[in-house]
Amino acid sequence: MGVEEISPRNIDRLKRILEYCVLCPRKCRVNRTVGEVGFCSLSDGITLCRTLAHHGEEPPISGARGAGTIFLSSCNLRCIYCQNYQISHQASGERLDSKRLAGIMMTFQEKGCHNIEPVTPTPQIPQIMEALLTARRRGLHLPLVYNCGGYENPDVLRIMEGMVEIYLPDFKYGIDNDAHALSGVRDYTQHALESIREMARQVGDTLKMEEGIAKRGLLVRHLVLPGHIRNSLEVFRLIKNNISVSVPLSIMSQYTPMPSVKDHPQLGRRITRDEYEVVVNSALDMGFETIFTQEVDDRTITPDFEEKAPFKW
Repeated sequence: MGVEEISPRNIDRLKRILEYCVLCPRKCRVNRTVGEVGFCSLSDGITLCRTLAHHGEEPPISGARGAGTIFLSSCNLRCIYCQNYQISHQASGERLDSKRLAGIMMTFQEKGCHNIEPVTPTPQIPQIMEALLTARRRGLHLPLVYNCGGYENPDVLRIMEGMVEIYLPDFKYGIDNDAHALSGVRDYTQHALESIREMARQVGDTLKMEEGIAKRGLLVRHLVLPGHIRNSLEVFRLIKNNISVSVPLSIMSQYTPMPSVKDHPQLGRRITRDEYEVVVNSALDMGFETIFTQEVDDRTITPDFEEKAPFKW
């Protein structure tokens, strides 16, 4: 977590990618430094939606004092069911530079948060890491939690080695037909698997904890979708066969139908308790050693980013 672990040269390498953007597997190859935009519709500045101490993450991430969460605009996926669609499906928000973002990181540390957690950082990696280097030089010692959708470019992750203490990726799909139908990409599975393997190489395939709080490592999230149980089981099979059953899993039951999918034949309902139990029990049968679970109930835990406090639970 020291400044010596971040290479200014690698920060420069990341920033140069913005001139021919291949930060994610879409590889739009636009020059974002001169105002060209690709799929994410972002330029070379930082576009921020909300910052808050988040208490709704997994216990090792939120702890008692919350994760210092930075909700960024846009995403390199377009999941038709996204609970954060208000900010992930558009590129609007507050524009700021890396020095101001570094100041936000320092404020989280002053407030006692356990970590710094940028959400959907992929399209803005160079700017975030430049801010992180500035904050480290100012005394930031909190771990960085890289909370992403799993659709990453492994070559970019390799440049980031030493900058991230905790990787928190989704592994949404083990079946590419589902990825194409629901998130608009045909090659999700390959990139998610290769990227998570690279994350495990960098920080290990477990979570290293101090007093119940994650300090380093990997935690893979998977949201169970109604009617897509086979997809969930394929995700776990891929992790088991290609990485390790030591990888901690967060199996999420919180899927809530968004207005965009209320008439969808499968996604227009919540998951059932039976569906969730099948998925969790399958992960246990495969030998996964650490699994975080959620209750299956009718609570609405979808954030509303038009409210000052988007999380009500």
